[in-house]
Amino acid sequence: MHLFSISYVTLIRDSFFAIMSDSISSIDKRDAEGSVPSALHHYLGWIAAAVIILLLVADQVIKIWVKTHFYIGEDYEICSWFHLRFIENNGMAFGLELWNKLLLTFGRIVAVAGLIWCLRKAIAHTELRSGFVIALAMITAGAAGNIFDCIFYGVIFDAPFPPQVASLCPDAGGYANWFEGRVVDMFYFPFFDFYWPEWVPFVGGSYFEFFAYIFNVADASICVGLALMLFFYNSNMQLAFSLADNKLKRLFHKSDSKSDSKSDSK
Repeated sequence: MHLFSISYVTLIRDSFFAIMSDSISSIDKRDAEGSVPSALHHYLGWIAAAVIILLLVADQVIKIWVKTHFYIGEDYEICSWFHLRFIENNGMAFGLELWNKLLLTFGRIVAVAGLIWCLRKAIAHTELRSGFVIALAMITAGAAGNIFDCIFYGVIFDAPFPPQVASLCPDAGGYANWFEGRVVDMFYFPFFDFYWPEWVPFVGGSYFEFFAYIFNVADASICVGLALMLFFYNSNMQLAFSLADNKLKRLFHKSDSKSDSKSDSK
């Protein structure tokens, strides 16, 4: 059962990233002047929305499947360097835990609202390449993905002791309150590990594993989006910051002008 389900999940994952790679390459073709073609720009908002929806659905489907088929801590080895290992965390991407849980959840919601605003502004500017907009949409989707876990999972899932698996919408209720759910992680890539030689300063004799982090689709979406921006759309990222800075300056200038006019009238 596990083998069939995992093969199916792996097929969905590989197909998704192949489609994403081909799509970004095809929609990012530029004309000689470097502007977004008008026909593409007309549909860019819909494309970005489709990317966000597709990533959110993939993220939640895989999380719910893992949550209801694996007990906490269970590890399934697909190959030596790729495991599915079910863990949960209260914090940020890759299992990092920072700050108060409620504060972190509301901080995520504010961050996603800001990203959506930035995405709308980016779509409106034809100077920004379409691939940059898609990368920003991936970051937005990733940031939003873990919010669903935080808001809903504590209420819609229970938390039985291993080897029992969680139930969806249990009669006895969930394991936590609203906004206090734990984030589900499952992708684990232990590429290699070793013990540092004793003569190495500070870390001698200690165990090292690369890559020790366990993550989910939302985390991967954020990282891929950021990598695309840094390595392929760095100039567009700088342009976006410049446009945002100019926008803020204009807003502050208008605010100062209104204040001055009110002072003069008095």
